[in-house]
Amino acid sequence: MRDLPPLSSLRAFESTARNQSVRRAADELCRTHGAVSRQLKLLQADLGAPLFSKEGTGLKLNQSGQALYSLVSSVFEQLEHGYARVREQALQSGGLHVACGATFAMRWLVPNLADFYRERPDLRIRLSMTSAREIRTEGADLVIAWDLTSYPENERKRAFRLGPTAFGPVCAPAYKRAAKAGIRIGHDFNSSGWTHWDAQSKERIATGEEITFPHTHLCIEAAVSGLGVALVEKRLVQRELGERKLIAPWGFVELPFSMMALHASGRNISEEVIAFTSWVRARLEADSA
Repeated sequence: MRDLPPLSSLRAFESTARNQSVRRAADELCRTHGAVSRQLKLLQADLGAPLFSKEGTGLKLNQSGQALYSLVSSVFEQLEHGYARVREQALQSGGLHVACGATFAMRWLVPNLADFYRERPDLRIRLSMTSAREIRTEGADLVIAWDLTSYPENERKRAFRLGPTAFGPVCAPAYKRAAKAGIRIGHDFNSSGWTHWDAQSKERIATGEEITFPHTHLCIEAAVSGLGVALVEKRLVQRELGERKLIAPWGFVELPFSMMALHASGRNISEEVIAFTSWVRARLEADSA
Protein backbone atom coordinates (compact mmCIF):
# COMPACT_ATOMS: atom_id res chain seq x y z
CA MET A 1 0.00 0.00 0.00
CA ARG A 2 1.37 3.41 -1.01
CA ASP A 3 1.79 5.99 1.76
CA LEU A 4 0.31 8.98 -0.09
CA PRO A 5 -2.16 11.70 0.83
CA PRO A 6 -5.56 11.73 -0.94
CA LEU A 7 -5.42 12.93 -4.54
CA SER A 8 -8.20 15.42 -3.77
CA SER A 9 -5.96 17.11 -1.17
CA LEU A 10 -3.06 17.31 -3.61
CA ARG A 11 -5.33 18.79 -6.31
CA ALA A 12 -6.62 21.40 -3.87
CA PHE A 13 -3.07 22.27 -2.83
CA GLU A 14 -1.71 22.47 -6.38
CA SER A 15 -4.54 24.71 -7.56
CA THR A 16 -4.32 26.97 -4.49
CA ALA A 17 -0.55 27.31 -4.81
CA ARG A 18 -0.74 28.05 -8.54
CA ASN A 19 -3.58 30.57 -8.15
CA GLN A 20 -2.29 31.95 -4.81
CA SER A 21 -5.91 31.95 -3.67
CA VAL A 22 -8.30 29.47 -2.08
CA ARG A 23 -11.26 31.21 -3.73
CA ARG A 24 -9.78 30.97 -7.23
CA ALA A 25 -8.83 27.33 -6.60
CA ALA A 26 -12.39 26.60 -5.50
CA ASP A 27 -13.74 28.18 -8.70
CA GLU A 28 -11.30 26.19 -10.84
CA LEU A 29 -12.11 22.89 -9.12
CA CYS A 30 -15.87 23.60 -8.97
CA ARG A 31 -15.79 23.20 -5.17
CA THR A 32 -16.81 25.48 -2.33
CA HIS A 33 -14.28 27.66 -0.52
CA GLY A 34 -14.86 25.63 2.64
CA ALA A 35 -14.28 22.28 0.89
CA VAL A 36 -10.90 23.42 -0.50
CA SER A 37 -9.87 24.83 2.90
CA ARG A 38 -10.69 21.49 4.55
CA GLN A 39 -8.56 19.61 2.01
CA LEU A 40 -5.63 21.93 2.70
CA LYS A 41 -6.00 21.44 6.47
CA LEU A 42 -6.06 17.65 6.02
CA LEU A 43 -2.94 17.76 3.87
CA GLN A 44 -1.04 19.96 6.32
CA ALA A 45 -2.13 17.71 9.22
CA ASP A 46 -0.93 14.62 7.35
CA LEU A 47 2.38 16.32 6.53
CA GLY A 48 2.77 17.68 10.07
CA ALA A 49 3.78 21.15 8.90
CA PRO A 50 2.14 24.28 7.43
CA LEU A 51 2.50 24.90 3.70
CA PHE A 52 1.48 28.57 3.43
CA SER A 53 2.21 31.81 5.16
CA LYS A 54 -0.13 34.80 5.12
CA GLU A 55 0.93 37.75 2.97
CA GLY A 56 -1.59 40.57 3.10
CA THR A 57 -4.90 39.19 1.84
CA GLY A 58 -3.25 36.38 -0.14
CA LEU A 59 -1.33 33.19 0.50
CA LYS A 60 2.36 32.55 -0.02
CA LEU A 61 4.10 29.20 -0.06
CA ASN A 62 6.62 28.68 2.72
CA GLN A 63 9.72 26.52 2.33
CA SER A 64 7.82 23.24 2.78
CA GLY A 65 5.09 24.45 0.45
CA GLN A 66 7.60 25.36 -2.26
CA ALA A 67 9.19 21.92 -2.07
CA LEU A 68 5.85 20.12 -2.24
CA TYR A 69 4.55 22.34 -5.05
CA SER A 70 7.61 21.66 -7.21
CA LEU A 71 7.04 17.93 -6.76
CA VAL A 72 3.26 17.92 -7.21
CA SER A 73 3.16 20.27 -10.24
CA SER A 74 5.78 18.17 -12.03
CA VAL A 75 3.95 14.91 -11.33
CA PHE A 76 0.59 16.39 -12.35
CA GLU A 77 2.04 17.64 -15.63
CA GLN A 78 3.49 14.21 -16.43
CA LEU A 79 0.20 12.57 -15.45
CA GLU A 80 -1.81 14.96 -17.61
CA HIS A 81 0.30 14.41 -20.72
CA GLY A 82 0.55 10.67 -20.14
CA TYR A 83 -3.18 10.31 -19.62
CA ALA A 84 -3.86 12.27 -22.83
CA ARG A 85 -1.62 9.88 -24.77
CA VAL A 86 -3.29 6.81 -23.29
CA ARG A 87 -6.75 8.23 -24.00
CA GLU A 88 -5.85 8.99 -27.61
CA GLN A 89 -4.45 5.48 -28.07
CA ALA A 90 -7.60 4.02 -26.53
CA LEU A 91 -9.79 6.01 -28.93
CA GLN A 92 -7.76 4.82 -31.90
CA SER A 93 -7.44 1.24 -30.72
CA GLY A 94 -9.47 -1.10 -32.88
CA GLY A 95 -10.71 1.79 -35.01
CA LEU A 96 -9.90 3.68 -38.15
CA HIS A 97 -10.09 7.47 -38.45
CA VAL A 98 -11.45 8.30 -41.90
CA ALA A 99 -11.73 11.86 -43.23
CA CYS A 100 -13.98 12.59 -46.20
CA GLY A 101 -16.37 15.14 -47.58
CA ALA A 102 -19.46 15.65 -45.44
CA THR A 103 -21.86 14.97 -48.31
CA PHE A 104 -20.13 11.73 -49.29
CA ALA A 105 -20.20 10.63 -45.65
CA MET A 106 -23.88 11.43 -45.16
CA ARG A 107 -25.24 10.26 -48.50
CA TRP A 108 -23.08 7.23 -49.33
CA LEU A 109 -20.65 6.08 -46.67
CA VAL A 110 -22.82 6.08 -43.53
CA PRO A 111 -25.84 4.45 -45.25
CA ASN A 112 -23.51 1.64 -46.41
CA LEU A 113 -21.57 1.16 -43.16
CA ALA A 114 -23.93 -1.52 -41.86
CA ASP A 115 -22.73 -3.73 -44.69
CA PHE A 116 -19.11 -3.10 -43.75
CA TYR A 117 -19.74 -3.88 -40.08
CA ARG A 118 -21.31 -7.18 -41.05
CA GLU A 119 -17.98 -8.07 -42.63
CA ARG A 120 -15.78 -6.50 -39.97
CA PRO A 121 -17.64 -6.15 -36.65
CA ASP A 122 -14.28 -5.69 -34.91
CA LEU A 123 -13.27 -2.56 -36.83
CA ARG A 124 -15.01 0.71 -35.95
CA ILE A 125 -14.85 3.69 -38.28
CA ARG A 126 -14.36 7.13 -36.75
CA LEU A 127 -15.48 9.76 -39.25
CA SER A 128 -14.47 13.35 -39.75
CA MET A 129 -17.23 14.71 -41.94
CA THR A 130 -15.58 17.79 -43.33
CA SER A 131 -13.72 19.01 -46.34
CA ALA A 132 -10.86 16.59 -46.97
CA ARG A 133 -8.67 19.61 -47.63
CA GLU A 134 -9.31 20.89 -44.10
CA ILE A 135 -8.67 17.60 -42.31
CA ARG A 136 -5.28 16.71 -43.76
CA THR A 137 -3.24 17.67 -40.72
CA GLU A 138 -5.67 16.47 -38.04
CA GLY A 139 -4.38 12.91 -37.70
CA ALA A 140 -6.74 10.96 -39.95
CA ASP A 141 -5.54 7.49 -40.88
CA LEU A 142 -7.15 7.81 -44.28
CA VAL A 143 -8.50 10.63 -46.46
CA ILE A 144 -11.06 9.88 -49.17
CA ALA A 145 -11.61 12.50 -51.86
CA TRP A 146 -12.08 12.87 -55.60
CA ASP A 147 -10.20 16.10 -56.04
CA LEU A 148 -6.62 16.11 -54.73
CA THR A 149 -5.39 18.96 -56.93
CA SER A 150 -4.72 21.16 -53.89
CA TYR A 151 -2.46 18.53 -52.29
CA PRO A 152 1.34 18.57 -52.63
CA GLU A 153 2.66 16.43 -55.47
CA ASN A 154 4.35 13.93 -53.14
CA GLU A 155 1.00 13.26 -51.42
CA ARG A 156 -0.86 12.89 -54.71
CA LYS A 157 1.71 10.27 -55.75
CA ARG A 158 0.90 8.23 -52.64
CA ALA A 159 -2.84 8.26 -53.31
CA PHE A 160 -4.51 5.21 -54.82
CA ARG A 161 -7.72 4.80 -56.78
CA LEU A 162 -10.87 3.48 -55.14
CA GLY A 163 -13.35 3.66 -57.98
CA PRO A 164 -14.83 5.59 -60.87
CA THR A 165 -16.92 8.72 -60.51
CA ALA A 166 -19.62 10.04 -62.82
CA PHE A 167 -20.47 13.73 -62.75
CA GLY A 168 -23.35 15.48 -64.44
CA PRO A 169 -25.32 18.75 -64.38
CA VAL A 170 -28.57 18.46 -62.43
CA CYS A 171 -31.39 20.92 -61.91
CA ALA A 172 -34.99 21.09 -60.76
CA PRO A 173 -37.46 19.95 -63.46
CA ALA A 174 -38.96 23.43 -63.70
CA TYR A 175 -35.51 24.95 -64.26
CA LYS A 176 -34.65 22.92 -67.37
CA ARG A 177 -36.00 25.49 -69.81
CA ALA A 178 -33.71 28.20 -68.38
CA ALA A 179 -30.76 25.90 -67.72
CA LYS A 180 -28.76 26.59 -70.88
CA ALA A 181 -28.17 30.23 -69.97
CA GLY A 182 -28.92 29.85 -66.29
CA ILE A 183 -26.90 30.08 -63.09
CA ARG A 184 -24.01 27.66 -62.63
CA ILE A 185 -23.66 26.25 -59.11
CA GLY A 186 -20.07 25.39 -58.15
CA HIS A 187 -18.13 23.98 -55.21
CA ASP A 188 -15.63 26.14 -53.34
CA PHE A 189 -13.09 23.29 -53.04
CA ASN A 190 -13.64 21.58 -56.40
CA SER A 191 -13.42 24.40 -58.87
CA SER A 192 -12.12 22.19 -61.70
CA GLY A 193 -15.32 20.17 -62.09
CA TRP A 194 -17.13 22.51 -64.46
CA THR A 195 -13.90 23.14 -66.40
CA HIS A 196 -13.55 19.41 -67.07
CA TRP A 197 -17.23 19.16 -68.03
CA ASP A 198 -16.90 22.00 -70.53
CA ALA A 199 -13.82 20.34 -72.05
CA GLN A 200 -15.46 16.92 -72.38
CA SER A 201 -19.05 17.69 -73.25
CA LYS A 202 -20.59 19.24 -76.35
CA GLU A 203 -23.33 20.70 -74.18
CA ARG A 204 -22.67 24.19 -72.82
CA ILE A 205 -24.75 24.27 -69.66
CA ALA A 206 -25.49 27.23 -67.38
CA THR A 207 -23.48 29.88 -69.16
CA GLY A 208 -24.73 32.68 -66.91
CA GLU A 209 -23.27 33.79 -63.60
CA GLU A 210 -21.76 31.33 -61.10
CA ILE A 211 -22.39 30.93 -57.39
CA THR A 212 -20.44 28.58 -55.12
CA PHE A 213 -20.98 26.75 -51.84
CA PRO A 214 -18.50 25.07 -49.46
CA HIS A 215 -20.27 21.67 -49.40
CA THR A 216 -21.79 19.52 -52.13
CA HIS A 217 -24.91 19.08 -49.98
CA LEU A 218 -25.53 22.82 -50.23
CA CYS A 219 -24.99 22.72 -54.00
CA ILE A 220 -27.60 19.96 -54.26
CA GLU A 221 -30.10 21.82 -52.10
CA ALA A 222 -29.59 24.97 -54.17
CA ALA A 223 -30.36 23.03 -57.34
CA VAL A 224 -33.46 21.42 -55.77
CA SER A 225 -34.75 24.86 -54.81
CA GLY A 226 -34.47 26.00 -58.44
CA LEU A 227 -31.51 28.30 -57.95
CA GLY A 228 -29.49 26.93 -60.85
CA VAL A 229 -27.60 23.95 -62.27
CA ALA A 230 -25.18 21.98 -60.07
CA LEU A 231 -22.46 19.59 -61.25
CA VAL A 232 -22.48 16.62 -58.84
CA GLU A 233 -21.45 13.00 -58.60
CA LYS A 234 -24.26 10.64 -59.54
CA ARG A 235 -24.22 8.61 -56.31
CA LEU A 236 -24.87 11.72 -54.23
CA VAL A 237 -28.17 12.60 -55.91
CA GLN A 238 -29.74 9.17 -56.37
CA ARG A 239 -32.53 10.00 -53.92
CA GLU A 240 -33.39 13.34 -55.56
CA LEU A 241 -33.28 11.78 -59.04
CA GLY A 242 -35.56 8.94 -57.92
CA GLU A 243 -38.03 11.37 -56.38
CA ARG A 244 -37.86 13.67 -59.46
CA LYS A 245 -36.75 16.58 -57.31
CA LEU A 246 -33.80 16.78 -59.69
CA ILE A 247 -33.29 15.73 -63.29
CA ALA A 248 -30.10 15.09 -65.26
CA PRO A 249 -31.03 15.91 -68.87
CA TRP A 250 -27.42 15.85 -70.06
CA GLY A 251 -26.44 12.62 -68.38
CA PHE A 252 -23.33 11.79 -66.37
CA VAL A 253 -19.77 11.36 -67.61
CA GLU A 254 -16.58 10.14 -66.00
CA LEU A 255 -14.33 13.15 -65.52
CA PRO A 256 -10.51 12.90 -65.37
CA PHE A 257 -10.47 12.22 -61.63
CA SER A 258 -11.61 9.24 -59.59
CA MET A 259 -12.46 8.55 -55.98
CA MET A 260 -9.04 8.44 -54.34
CA ALA A 261 -7.67 7.32 -50.98
CA LEU A 262 -4.65 8.84 -49.23
CA HIS A 263 -3.24 7.14 -46.15
CA ALA A 264 -1.46 9.11 -43.44
CA SER A 265 2.07 10.21 -44.25
CA GLY A 266 4.84 8.46 -42.33
CA ARG A 267 2.73 5.42 -41.49
CA ASN A 268 2.67 2.00 -43.07
CA ILE A 269 -0.58 0.98 -44.73
CA SER A 270 -2.26 -0.97 -41.94
CA GLU A 271 -4.41 -4.07 -42.26
CA GLU A 272 -7.39 -1.90 -41.21
CA VAL A 273 -6.77 0.56 -44.06
CA ILE A 274 -6.48 -2.31 -46.55
CA ALA A 275 -9.70 -3.94 -45.31
CA PHE A 276 -11.71 -0.71 -45.39
CA THR A 277 -10.47 0.54 -48.76
CA SER A 278 -11.02 -2.91 -50.32
CA TRP A 279 -14.61 -2.78 -49.14
CA VAL A 280 -15.11 0.79 -50.44
CA ARG A 281 -13.62 -0.18 -53.80
CA ALA A 282 -15.94 -3.17 -54.13
CA ARG A 283 -19.03 -1.10 -53.22
CA LEU A 284 -18.15 1.72 -55.62
CA GLU A 285 -17.59 -0.75 -58.45
CA ALA A 286 -20.92 -2.43 -57.68
CA ASP A 287 -22.71 0.93 -57.74
CA SER A 288 -21.29 1.83 -61.14
CA ALA A 289 -22.04 -1.57 -62.72
